[in-house]
Amino acid sequence: MSTQFKALLVEQPEKKVFTRSIVTRSLDDLAAGDLVVKVHYSSLNFKDALSSVGNPGVTRNFPHTPGIDAAGEVVSCSDGFFQPGDKVIVTSYDLGMETDGGFGQMIRVPSQWALELPEGLTLKESMMLGTAGLTAALSVQELVENGVTPESGPVLVTGATGGVGSLAVAILAKIGFKVTAVTGKLEETAYLEGLGAEHVISRETLLTGNERPMLKPTWAGVVDCVGGDMLAAAIKSTQYDGVVTCCGLVGSIDLNVSVFPFILRGVRLIGIDSAECPMERRTRVWQRLADEWKLDKLTEMVDEITLAGLEVKIQSMLKGGSKRRALVNLLDS
Repeated sequence: MSTQFKALLVEQPEKKVFTRSIVTRSLDDLAAGDLVVKVHYSSLNFKDALSSVGNPGVTRNFPHTPGIDAAGEVVSCSDGFFQPGDKVIVTSYDLGMETDGGFGQMIRVPSQWALELPEGLTLKESMMLGTAGLTAALSVQELVENGVTPESGPVLVTGATGGVGSLAVAILAKIGFKVTAVTGKLEETAYLEGLGAEHVISRETLLTGNERPMLKPTWAGVVDCVGGDMLAAAIKSTQYDGVVTCCGLVGSIDLNVSVFPFILRGVRLIGIDSAECPMERRTRVWQRLADEWKLDKLTEMVDEITLAGLEVKIQSMLKGGSKRRALVNLLDS
């Protein structure tokens, strides 16, 4: 197999100036690692968009190929953990941050970062989900494993038109929950209802009365993808013994909430991290996404693009204009 491949390359020709172009790279350009994978598909996440414009909180060393998600076939594995031809998923850890990522047709990573593609999912479907799907499923799993059932009451999803939020809405609806979706884009109500949301409300509706330490107990469970005031309002309006998961910070990194919801209603707040999630938990969630949580509307939630289409999608995402997830086809790039 040729050691050359196409990739999106972000370069820094001068301080605070970053350029993006599709170039031919070589395996010799990649960091050391046990596992070489021919990437079939990737997906665009907000972290990738930030890396692409030189955000130092994501990537500091350039030239660099972003892409925190990758799915493809094993070319070689020096430690024998995988065999050539095995189909694998690689997400999170350092992929696409300081380690060249899935926006290249080849990656080289530690074999411990990869998991075998579960039966029931194709490589393409796995990247329709990607890190967003993994994060959404980890959030839902925490609700379920902490006793929240469809009979417990309605569940809330904030940031519902985003990648994680939309997939959380779809998964929760798939397994029988009555979902209320919160969005700042009420023009997308029909889209969210199509994913399974029973109700769609505005941010302002959720935040009404948020200056108070407690709000009317409404939600049995919450998947929060925003943080800040949205998370605070969700916690304050969660029912007794309810569960709130938190995976986002686009609203704010600060949380202005008293202890009252926790000590008077027994509300539980659980943080969700997909980047360093232990492989056993990660594998279990991916198996659920391939089995009882498999979504039949995935194709309706994504736009398929090649490497050449990334620039437009990156700019749209940075401006807050993205709705559908971007599936990156590396085979046709």
